[in-house]
Parts: sequence; C-alpha cells; structure tokens
Amino acid sequence: MKKVTIPALIEKKKKGIPITFLTAYDYPMALLEEKAEIDIILVGDSIGMTVFGYENTLPVTMDILIEHTKAVRRGAPNCFLVGDMPFMSYQVSIEEAIRNAGRFMKEAGCDAIKLEGGIDVIDRVEAIVKAGIPVMAHIGLTPQSASLLGGFKAQGKTAESALKIIKDAKELEEAGAFAILLEAIPPQVSKIITERSSVPTLGIGAGPYCDGQVLVVHDVLGMFDAFVPKFVKQYANLNRIILDALKEFKRDVEERKFPEEKHSYSLPEEEYKKLLNLLKDLQ
Repeated sequence: MKKVTIPALIEKKKKGIPITFLTAYDYPMALLEEKAEIDIILVGDSIGMTVFGYENTLPVTMDILIEHTKAVRRGAPNCFLVGDMPFMSYQVSIEEAIRNAGRFMKEAGCDAIKLEGGIDVIDRVEAIVKAGIPVMAHIGLTPQSASLLGGFKAQGKTAESALKIIKDAKELEEAGAFAILLEAIPPQVSKIITERSSVPTLGIGAGPYCDGQVLVVHDVLGMFDAFVPKFVKQYANLNRIILDALKEFKRDVEERKFPEEKHSYSLPEEEYKKLLNLLKDLQ
C-alpha cells in the first residue's frame, strides 16, 4: 500500500473517488486495516466506550490515546493516521491545544489531529495549523459536547441549525482544516457543504454525498452491543463468532478434549526413560 497523504486525499475528492475511513485502537486491527488498504485511520476517543467500557468519551485522556496511537502506527505505517483530541485537551487554551496536538505528531507519529467544534474553535484550528500540524475538523453531532446538544441526536434538522453547520464548515476550511468530518446531519446539508468545499468531507451518518465515509470499526464488525446507531451497517457479527469460540474452548477443557497430543511437546522415549531413572535416584 502506498503512503496516503493529504494531497492524495484531495486528489480523490477532485476525481470523485470515495475515501475510506475507519477507527482502530490497537496493532492487530491496524494491521488488518492496512492490508484492506483503508485510506484513513482515526484513533478516536470512542475508545472510551468501545474498549474501556465508559458510558461516554469524556474520561479518555491524552496518555491513553497516545499509547494506543503508537500501536496503530506500528500496524499501519502507510494509512493516513489521525489522532483524536480528547475532552479538555484543547478547550482550556491555545497553548495547551498546540502542545497536545504536537504530542500526537511527535510521540505517536500521526499525520494529523482531529478536534470537535465549529466557529468556537476557529482560533485553535488556526493556531495548530500555523504550528505545522494538519487539522481535521468535526462538526454536526460532536460527542464531547453531547450534553449541550441534548444527547446523541442528529443535528441540522431545521433550516437555521443547518445554516449554522454550513457556516461552520466554511469557517473551518478558511481556518486551514484539510478535511471536515460531518456527523449525524441530513444528507441535503452534507451535500451543500461538500459541493461548496475544496477540502474532503467525511461523513458518519451524513448520507451518501460526502467525499468519504467513516465508521467505528467495532460497529462495522459487530463487536459493540451497547447500542447500534441508525447510520451503522454491520458487515459481520464477530461478537457471536467470538462468543461461540469461547464457549467451545470452555467445553473442550471441561470435557478434557483439549489439549490433544498434537498440542503438546513430547519428551522423546529415550529421554523419558532417562528421566524415570533419575527420579529413582531422587527417591
């Protein structure tokens, strides 16, 4: 797989070639996504729910994401890797936003960072880009501020709120964002943004008109049972496959069907006889 770059992603938009985008949180999954030639991998703060079992993404820290991002980078050296700025890693100050974005680049080997928000984070986007760090913007449903939005609900469902999202997208592009993630907004709105934008739009629950599509890999593979968003298409049910395998292992052990001789390291007959003689001496 050839290394994916920002110019390559922009070229895909120009040519109308859809961009593929998934989350990953560890080396084994990253390795598979690289083999599948996924364009972009996000080490998202969704790790809080999918891996750590939190009720939301808020407890996730920079240190958690840095370590997992390092593992993903080792597994997927050629995918375009994005580190997700967690809650309170960029909201406090511009200086802290730059510092934490820099950690993703310096410590984890990211190609870019992602942060949530519209016009309210323009100064952060401008400062991080000015520091030489590419920024992917994220508008629409922004999980870190879900409580302000009334929960995990679709956004832009009125003309006024849709117009605000469209304005946010334009402002973020002008601030230097190289791509814009659109989450849980009507397809008519994402179509307008995509047509007006010179940078790639990436949709999650935003309809078919975006330049690319992103999903949480645990949703794609059927590995997250807490809830399944409307916009998710499950391509497998690995939870069922894994559970069946675990139950079969338990049954085999309890019925002494595992391990079999082929699973063991046998001592050669001559060595076994020698061992028995040595044991006699011990007695």
